[in-house]
Amino acid sequence: MKNVLRFVVNKILKIITHILLDIDSTELEKVPQKGPLLAVANHINFLEPAVIITHLDPRPTTGLAKKEAWDNLFHRFLFNLWGGIPLDRDTADFSAFQKAKKALKEGMILAVAPEGTRSEDGRMIRGKPGIALLVSMYDVPIMPMAFYGHEDFNENFKRLKRTPMKIRVGDLFRIDFNGQKKDKAVIQAVTDAIMLEVTKLLPDAYHGVYAQGNFEQGDYIEYLN
Repeated sequence: MKNVLRFVVNKILKIITHILLDIDSTELEKVPQKGPLLAVANHINFLEPAVIITHLDPRPTTGLAKKEAWDNLFHRFLFNLWGGIPLDRDTADFSAFQKAKKALKEGMILAVAPEGTRSEDGRMIRGKPGIALLVSMYDVPIMPMAFYGHEDFNENFKRLKRTPMKIRVGDLFRIDFNGQKKDKAVIQAVTDAIMLEVTKLLPDAYHGVYAQGNFEQGDYIEYLN
């Protein structure tokens, strides 16, 4: 019954998002159709989760979301339907990480926004180290994704104007810690390396804290294709 409800809700949401947004989703064809996958993306506003989960359907997809999202009845309904994983952003939430591991072991796509909050204007915010902790625990392919163009959604909605949204998908990679001790500095460096893979998919105006020259990527990225 839950699968039927998820199917129906996803179809309805997909129709609604296409009414509100002019979505360029052609690069989603690059997404592998089977196997565990960690999708790492930027986070501009509330639209990305609904778009990505409904557009990847029927590919099983879930994600980590701030636990406060469950305080909203509508969000709680959606995240529970999608198997969303509540995350305490103030701690190293190993309970959430264990649920993430279970989703990956089941061959799902696990979507994560390492910025930890919405940027609203689309400019990149420095990633939080939880993403590096996660990849240090579970060695699965990582897929960088980027969303942009829909940062003006609220204003366009008031004017009954459709908003463009572009989705870009990068090359799959894994993280190689090169035998280094996973201390605070290395974990943050790995986080920044991952975020730079997302940044590469965005136009310069969106690079924010990761603008050219602000960070070194190091030798942590191992491309898979």
